[in-house]
Amino acid sequence: MRHGYRIALLMAAIGFGPAVQNIHAQTFPAKPVRIVVPFAPGGANDIIARVVAQRLVEPLGQQVLVDNRGGAGGAIGAEYVARSQPDGYTLLLANPGPNAINPSLQPKTPYDPIKDFSMITLMAVSPQVLVIHPSMPIRSAKDLVALAKSKPGQINYGSSGTGAITHLAMEFFKARTKTDMVHIPYKGANVSLTELMGGQVSTMFAALGSITSMLGTNRVKAIGVASIERTPLLPDVPTLGESGINDFEVVNWFGIVGPANLPKPVTDRLNQAINRVVQSPDTKERFSALGFVPRGTTAETLDKHIRSEIERWRTVIKSQNIKAE
Repeated sequence: MRHGYRIALLMAAIGFGPAVQNIHAQTFPAKPVRIVVPFAPGGANDIIARVVAQRLVEPLGQQVLVDNRGGAGGAIGAEYVARSQPDGYTLLLANPGPNAINPSLQPKTPYDPIKDFSMITLMAVSPQVLVIHPSMPIRSAKDLVALAKSKPGQINYGSSGTGAITHLAMEFFKARTKTDMVHIPYKGANVSLTELMGGQVSTMFAALGSITSMLGTNRVKAIGVASIERTPLLPDVPTLGESGINDFEVVNWFGIVGPANLPKPVTDRLNQAINRVVQSPDTKERFSALGFVPRGTTAETLDKHIRSEIERWRTVIKSQNIKAE
């Protein structure tokens, strides 16, 4: 074994590095692959990881495991992957929290969201939806802005916690509309939605998949979608742009990244396999039922997307003076 290792090193030193990488790519994967979800089981991140992992077994020819490592807003799981061996066997389900928000919200985040990861693919997005309690005397996002301006500091909104995308989405909304509403953070999206339905809070942003079953029940009313185009799942709900808030897009997104310096052939192999799964009719149908819009992109597209998200939330966090609890 030592002899083979020395030969590999010698080949790399004299310019056969790409050949060694190609050999590795041809045999990859030779054992099970893990997708680390940096949150507890049961949420949207866990669900989408399991949907994809189950379907990846066929194109990869290996078992794909989901490993939940929650804590610190996703930073524990993200750091674990960032420090893992760059061989393609340990991947991270990337999303806005650990990969775009944490570095600005928590200055001591123990990893760099760009330098410490190899981009693979953006699998899906799910737009945030502006919802209100049905008792609110308004019918649109434009009406909410007018009401908030007439009653500064008197309307409250809920979120799944300080620094969560549901919180930052509303702070982004406040900054763009020059309104003043009071934040009431809760421990989780389900709790905040329950409080909205009970009338304890008046409005909030919520993930599309978390509210579709509640619409039409007189418990929650959707008044705007934070996407550039209307979503087929809520065809009658206008975008916020249609309500006069231009270029307002806030989506929860789900990507796959690995540790920095993954060999390109391995990255390409994973990209092709995951995109094949994401773009299959079966997965598209499953994603749609969960409120996810399937993507399946190049690694470069994911890199560009994450850089854009980092800048977006850095600006919001700074302008709104948001501090981590």
